[in-house]
Amino acid sequence: MMDDPLRPSGLAQGQQQILGRPLDRIDGPAKVAGAAIYAFEHAPDRVAVAAIVGTPVGAGRIIRIDTRAAEAIHGVVAVITDDPRMPAGQANSRAMPAFQTDTIFHYGQPVAIVVAETQAIANEAARLVHVEVEAAPGRFDPRAQPVEAKPGIGFLPPIEIGDVDSAMADAAVTLDATYTTPVHFPAALEPHATTAWWDGDAVTLRISNQVIGAARNTIAQALKVDKDKVRVLAPYVGGGFGGKTGVGAEAILAAIAAQHVGRPVKIALPRRQTAYMVHHRSDTVQRIRIGCDAAGHIAAMAHESVVAQNDQGQFLEPVPFGTLPLYAGKARRFTTGLVRVDLPETGAVRAPGEAVGTFAVECGMDEMAERLGLNPLAFRRLNEPTVDPTSGKPFSTRRMLDCYDEGARRFGWPDVLPDPASVRDGEWLVGIGMAAALRGNFTVKAEARVHVTPDGRAMVECDMTDIGTGTYTVLAQVAGEMLGLPIGRVDVRLGDTDLPPSAGSGGSFGAGSAGSAVALACEDILAELARRMNASPEELRLKDGCVMAGGRQVPLADLLRGEPLTGYGKTGPGKESQRTSQASHGVHFCEVAVNAVTGEVRVRRMLGVFDIGRVLNAKTARSQLIGGMAWGIAYALSEDAVVDTRTGTFVNPDFGEYHVAVSADIPALEAHFIEEIDDSANPVGAKGVGELGISGAGAAVVNAIYNATGVRVRAMPVTLDKLLADLPPI
Repeated sequence: MMDDPLRPSGLAQGQQQILGRPLDRIDGPAKVAGAAIYAFEHAPDRVAVAAIVGTPVGAGRIIRIDTRAAEAIHGVVAVITDDPRMPAGQANSRAMPAFQTDTIFHYGQPVAIVVAETQAIANEAARLVHVEVEAAPGRFDPRAQPVEAKPGIGFLPPIEIGDVDSAMADAAVTLDATYTTPVHFPAALEPHATTAWWDGDAVTLRISNQVIGAARNTIAQALKVDKDKVRVLAPYVGGGFGGKTGVGAEAILAAIAAQHVGRPVKIALPRRQTAYMVHHRSDTVQRIRIGCDAAGHIAAMAHESVVAQNDQGQFLEPVPFGTLPLYAGKARRFTTGLVRVDLPETGAVRAPGEAVGTFAVECGMDEMAERLGLNPLAFRRLNEPTVDPTSGKPFSTRRMLDCYDEGARRFGWPDVLPDPASVRDGEWLVGIGMAAALRGNFTVKAEARVHVTPDGRAMVECDMTDIGTGTYTVLAQVAGEMLGLPIGRVDVRLGDTDLPPSAGSGGSFGAGSAGSAVALACEDILAELARRMNASPEELRLKDGCVMAGGRQVPLADLLRGEPLTGYGKTGPGKESQRTSQASHGVHFCEVAVNAVTGEVRVRRMLGVFDIGRVLNAKTARSQLIGGMAWGIAYALSEDAVVDTRTGTFVNPDFGEYHVAVSADIPALEAHFIEEIDDSANPVGAKGVGELGISGAGAAVVNAIYNATGVRVRAMPVTLDKLLADLPPI
């Protein structure tokens, strides 16, 4: 567990010098060549294809389901409506919601599955299934529902320290502003898909899922079988962004259908169904209050939010989570209220809490800096805490000030900002903005097995997933560094619940947790190699397949004596995670141009500097951060899942109208590191990366838009209609 001594000695002894290097992904060639097989591409013999039928209204009850027209189509294998195991939604933060024969929880709720010989036949038959309903008024408008101040769900309880109201009343300068963010979809490239087949009473699912160990438990519970009768495979996952942390209805329905028809069945959700059968990020209403003395020292900080969830869901978007340790201030209040709605479930989307919470707090910090007459960067530096201001714990490592300095130097951040709307380039208004970034760091339980084969190769095994983040490569680098093996002599097996249970991909804890388990497994191997070399483990040096100690150098294969050598590692949170406040940190700087005639916004340049502990692979880490920054730009400018509050449907449930950023929207982004190994974080000293890049990124864009135009938008995204009326004349 995570107690002293924390750092595996093998990380210091390895001389291979591959850990941290920007190595290409070892799974890259298979993906580029099309040899990497994804969930829906898996094609067992006699596989059938399925389509899901959803409810046509958002609230009410089901009277009957007429399947006769669908069943009459040639090529239809089965239409299933009455299996009691059929799910009513997605398993997100608790067990799969139970199917109820007549209750409609939200529009598009799955109620039938059509199995056919081809996808075209399945789709045609699904359209012919008639779901007769009795519609009822629904709670489709989150802003019109009563707020539960203390909802009793979620992991972040209300926090109040001191008297915020009194501190605000006594403050020399104050801000009290409300910001809103809309529903966001976790729009992964690979669709949510499953191929399922049974062998007697055991079922195997080839699934697109981020955390397959937890998925196995949920699937077993939903299908009412023993866990050891379920095997989940996910060697390649084409993105997840949190939407694949739970088990989708399609997985359970595929397994049920495969059992009914006695042959493999596969399902892929179309984009428009994905909006209803996969959880989304809740919209938020966030009130930010900041009170300062005349010099700019924060005396009061309050981040009070309201989010939405349906009656089945137990996840509460932890909006103020990133604000807790971000800035000093003795009086503090962080709350999250809840409204219940008849909409699909809300859940964890990339950087839950921080991705949307930083919009409000970082825009609020800029507004406050202007009122104080301070440079926004100077205001943040002035309120940099020395210990966690909410918990009182010391920081494990915190290089935020260094991020500020390095980012400002690289970007050319001025000591005095240009006045809003004062810089022009033809008909374009030009402005700059910045925002801090923070993502809490977690270590979770993870196990790994490492085999060294008689020919001196290593095999890393665990049920960890790679969702495009570089897990295969990072784990190979950890093992190669510790065992003194080039990357080409390390193989990695992932995505199979028959392998040791690991962290899964989510919460930015995957690489640090699984990598630590791999490192500890290698420690087992090093201990045995040291014994065979008549040396202590600390004396060993390993490089290029050779083991050195006491003036001797022996090929690793010779020490193995024709037999494999296996190590097993296990890690998880321990004393350090309780003693210290742990997070990854960073800062974004951005320059935008806004057309004074059309209101069009273009991000011209953007860079970030980040403190992520040990950098395990500079290329994959930078890729993750740049991806987050690109998503932050999209959140700031375009992503907005619009709910029709009359019907409970999404107006734009596909990529035709839900506008994610494309290449033309994104300039050349820069991501740089301030590296300090964090021994308190986990045995490999790495902190979370994947979700840090999105934190604060959108706020930097919005702050830059204000500096360019003088128009402060508090309702995200910043679309043309919110700018045009108030743009300065040309």
